[in-house]
Amino acid sequence: MPAINLVNLSALLDDAKCFALVRQHRWPEGVRCPGCGSDAVIRNGCDDTQPHRQRYRCKACAGRFDDLTGTVLAGHHQPLRVWVLCLYLMGLNLSNRQIALELELSPSDAQAMTEQLRRVLVARIPEARLEGEVEIDEVYVVAGHKGQPAAVAKRGARGGDAS
Repeated sequence: MPAINLVNLSALLDDAKCFALVRQHRWPEGVRCPGCGSDAVIRNGCDDTQPHRQRYRCKACAGRFDDLTGTVLAGHHQPLRVWVLCLYLMGLNLSNRQIALELELSPSDAQAMTEQLRRVLVARIPEARLEGEVEIDEVYVVAGHKGQPAAVAKRGARGGDAS
């Protein structure tokens, strides 16, 4: 049975709140220039097509940028609220097919969006650091030797010796 889109989720979100959410998470301690890192930044109008998308100018390097510059959300045809909803639905562990149905996207657009969001999320996960005493057990992996159990047994018998 096909999945049914019960509510137009995109219509429930406000663009202003989505841009405020981006600013809050991107610059929790105040806006900084993505080019030079300076906090000597002034507001410089708004985007012509997205009035809640704030533009800025850096006094230090004279660079111009906006709320989405340098993020995975920049340069796409989908409105920010669709990206926010896509991320939310990913958090609910919905399939790309269901996300496409809920957001009224083509399956290829939903696939591209979820891939980009996952790539950014994975890049933000800090590298695991081991500290203190660490214990491991040896592991014997048989993968890649399908149909060749004799080759695996011989290599295992030698203890990994290359001779």
